[in-house]
Amino acid sequence: MRTQRMTLSVSVLALLTLAGCGTESGSGSGKGSGEGGDSVQSDVPVTGVAWRVDSVTVGGKKTEAPEGARLEIDPKGRAKADFGCNHISVDARVKGDRITLGKPVTTQMACDVKIEKFEKAAIDAMGGEHTAKLSGDRLTLTTEGGDSMALSEEKPADLVGTRWAVTTLLSGETATTVPADLPKEKAPHLTLSEDGTVEGNSGCNSFRGRATVKGSTITFGPVAGTRKMCPEAEMATERAVLAALDGKVTYTIKGKALTLTAADGKGIGATVTPAGGGTGSQHG
Repeated sequence: MRTQRMTLSVSVLALLTLAGCGTESGSGSGKGSGEGGDSVQSDVPVTGVAWRVDSVTVGGKKTEAPEGARLEIDPKGRAKADFGCNHISVDARVKGDRITLGKPVTTQMACDVKIEKFEKAAIDAMGGEHTAKLSGDRLTLTTEGGDSMALSEEKPADLVGTRWAVTTLLSGETATTVPADLPKEKAPHLTLSEDGTVEGNSGCNSFRGRATVKGSTITFGPVAGTRKMCPEAEMATERAVLAALDGKVTYTIKGKALTLTAADGKGIGATVTPAGGGTGSQHG
């Protein structure tokens, strides 16, 4: 599906205000931009923000979202969502107070029945044209038929000191979900510490090594680990995880999601381990 290119640098709230006054002097680019004397800006831009999905209302029935449900609209006109199981992407177009989402493209993983039910309702609420209402850090998208999705800005987690559960293996434009049936004690995860070390589990063995953070990059030093042998699915995950923790990588944090990407496009996606000791081996 071709990605539509457009400028989405002005938030929905700014667009609504500008539409009301009928003038536009300058175009803001998000937080902290003070250029353009008559431009109006929101502290929470719509694009490039990790939105936590709080609930969806379809046919008058409101359903609370599961932990980890999120949606993001990037500046290139693409929206990506994760409602607890599958990866979902759609074309997105913003004009005035309208956000139009195209037909969702989704992976086809088997999901927990409760999550699957919410995911279906959320996908139903995504389609077509929405009226966007931004209030503080909360965003509501409402279709012409009255279905709606309530979202709130997800503050970025701390890189250091957070236990990151690896959920996705990346290779260029391809993303593969970490097998959900890995033993709990072998679910891949990592934690960076203030002393410049990283430790965790790579899918079979535990590991420890050096990690130097500078700007938007992390340079991983030699990683030492235990040397147990595991079934091939676990070993394949381990090889991919360790490959992502070798040398210099670029990192990004959006909400509770961390992405590590090497120069060759390979890397991993991880999320904050839920409270209560969840492993994060399952998506979300």
